Amino acid sequence: MTAAGAGIRGMRHLPILVGVTLALGACSDMAKLPAAAGFGPQPTLPAPARSVIPTVNIAPAKGWPAGKTPVPARGTTVAAFARDLDHPRWLCVLPNGDVLVAETNAPPKPEDATGVKGWVMGWVMKRAGAATTSANRIVLLRDTDGDGVADLRSVLVEGLNSPFGMALVGSDLYIANTDSVLRLPYASGDTHITAVPTKIVDLPAGPINHHWTKNLIASPDGSKIYVTVGSNSNVAERGMDVEAGRATIWEVDLKSGSHRIYASGLRNPNGLAWEPTNGALWTVVNERDELGSDLVPDYLTSVKDGAFYGWPYSYFGQHVDERVKPQSPEWVAKARMPDYALGSHTASLGLAFASGNSLPSAFSNGMFIGQHGSWNRRPHSGYKVIFVPFVQGRSTGAAPVDVLSGFLSDSGDAFGRPVGVVIDKKGALLVADDVGNVIWRVSAAL
Repeated sequence: MTAAGAGIRGMRHLPILVGVTLALGACSDMAKLPAAAGFGPQPTLPAPARSVIPTVNIAPAKGWPAGKTPVPARGTTVAAFARDLDHPRWLCVLPNGDVLVAETNAPPKPEDATGVKGWVMGWVMKRAGAATTSANRIVLLRDTDGDGVADLRSVLVEGLNSPFGMALVGSDLYIANTDSVLRLPYASGDTHITAVPTKIVDLPAGPINHHWTKNLIASPDGSKIYVTVGSNSNVAERGMDVEAGRATIWEVDLKSGSHRIYASGLRNPNGLAWEPTNGALWTVVNERDELGSDLVPDYLTSVKDGAFYGWPYSYFGQHVDERVKPQSPEWVAKARMPDYALGSHTASLGLAFASGNSLPSAFSNGMFIGQHGSWNRRPHSGYKVIFVPFVQGRSTGAAPVDVLSGFLSDSGDAFGRPVGVVIDKKGALLVADDVGNVIWRVSAAL
């Protein structure tokens, strides 16, 4: 039989395979610890709970019923800034108050998780609302009358390749495609850019491209950008050759395009933010799967130049992952412990420092974090926006505060899934919801 014929026959049995997986998943690992145990500077890290079939607990994507919104924190209110978008994932606020939205999703990845596991995971992602075709564009939203609702919408840049991170440096707009960083000219008030983009640097991508999102942030002086590049696997099961340049944050010089690895061992870094007290770079990182519902917590951490954070050999410091072959004690010994755990399988993606927000004083100093939500934990975790309080440039160690919740129904369906977070020009918090296709705006209650 040809390979194509084998593939067709395999696809014919996919519903059976999925059914078996879900049936086994229903009997698989259940969290033994409360979700709160996976948060803070010293999370509880139990022994790994490995199984033949990983825990699969999907929150099916349903969208928001008419008249329903997420639940805002006390002292705040929430309303839709823009609706009917196409999988909005990341946000950028321009100096004039315009809001850029990356309408995007994963590119084709023909070699990512092939075989039965690949079919099952593809079905899982589709059910979770993560398998839509990428619109591949940046949309500009403008609130012309100041009522907190965007009334002008325009495609600023189109024809991109799974874009994600955006940053404006002077009159240059930088966009992180899944495979490169581009630069385009921008003038205040522009609603559409027709110029051909200039490529600044290529980024790791290819036919696997397991963690495809690439975020970026400019240095305070505008001379460099820092770019997140996630790993090409869960725990290097394809070997380290396919991980070249990955599980890292790159530092890119904007004049020359030269780059270096700024920090490594970060399985899937996404959000980036500068903490203004001491000028440190911070990131949120998605940790590894398939060690049970209570492992491994995602985390928020300051990023030290040259530091190694453990992936794939260890997690949360020097806790060895026995699945990785060959082992590497010398790298484990170098692994730096993150600053603050964000709960297991929460898929923490969005990150914004509190500077300039006009929410109640409880949110004046710290980090806002968008948690996209779990698939590998029972019960669910994430599916909310949280706030981690800071003092003197670091987390206080206190429990996080829910800023926006209610993304899950009582029966476990997902009305929406929060991703990018950013402070708008008036100090409200904007949240990209890629399942609800909404940008939510959280402001102080009157």
